[in-house]
Amino acid sequence: MRFTKTMDYALHVVVLLLEYENKENLSLQRMASGLDVSPTYLSKILTQLTKAGIIRSSPGKNGGYCLHRNKEAISFLDVIEAVDGNAHVFAPPVCRSEQCKIQDVLQQAHEQMLSYLSQKKVYEVLS
Repeated sequence: MRFTKTMDYALHVVVLLLEYENKENLSLQRMASGLDVSPTYLSKILTQLTKAGIIRSSPGKNGGYCLHRNKEAISFLDVIEAVDGNAHVFAPPVCRSEQCKIQDVLQQAHEQMLSYLSQKKVYEVLS
């Protein structure tokens, strides 16, 4: 997994929606302006977050986006996987044997990072 701009914007969108939780829906234009990103690019990210069930969209004059899940249920890993899938942190090394010690270490590091990101909730950055 490489930390991408898409991941960065997706995490910032969720934080922004957490800040406005229970207040109002946020429009695409307002979020794009606040994050200084193209509305077209942000729209794709919002679609992915919506499909993952993290946020929801509401049409109409007072429509926009808001959280769909309870804030305690949204982990960093949930957001990352919503926009970038579940790619591995490290590509498997080129090993000549089935019991490659390098691959074992990298696999353990990958598993520890996924565990940490799945336990760390996005709302905790606001505390």
